[in-house]
Amino acid sequence: MCDQRPADDGNTFRRRHFLLASAGVGAASLAGCLGGNEGGGDGGQTTAPTAVTIPEGSTCEVCGMNIRQNPGPITEIFYQDKQPNGHDNPARFDSVWEAYQYEFEKDDAGWTDVAFYVTDYSSVEYRTFEEGGDTFISSNYESSAFVPATEVTYVVDSSVKGAMGRDLVPFSKASDAESFQSEFGGSLATHDEVTPEVIAGIGQ
Repeated sequence: MCDQRPADDGNTFRRRHFLLASAGVGAASLAGCLGGNEGGGDGGQTTAPTAVTIPEGSTCEVCGMNIRQNPGPITEIFYQDKQPNGHDNPARFDSVWEAYQYEFEKDDAGWTDVAFYVTDYSSVEYRTFEEGGDTFISSNYESSAFVPATEVTYVVDSSVKGAMGRDLVPFSKASDAESFQSEFGGSLATHDEVTPEVIAGIGQ
């Protein structure tokens, strides 16, 4: 059962504001989770859809919680010729680790993702705040806050929590991830280093 986590109330927080990462940074072309172009089944090139703003009332594909009512990083995954949970793309998640869990399961089921986006905490102003003895990080729902997962460095399993507890906190600038890690702990990982074992170990 998913516990409802407090949204950012703005009472106690640290403010961070980083500059947008250089537009010249390219996404690595990986099989599976992508945020750029992918070759189509006929050998041609298909353009990945762009990230979208999370609509009001959107719920997480895994836990069913209202995404806009909870803190933490958000994820969107677009699938080719598939409708996640019976609705139009993208699949939406109120945590990064749930998105990877879902993605691994869909990979096994033969689904093909054409875009995988995560919140970029290097390009948005964000807050960490205290609630009930825990430290949480704020969310951002706008399309401009997302970046392809292939372009980020994650801080994995830090002391900072999101909607579903400890998570992977994404930064498009590795130096921002390193600064966050030095303050809040955790380990660093890139997209291709996130395995089912990494996801299973979060919060343990």
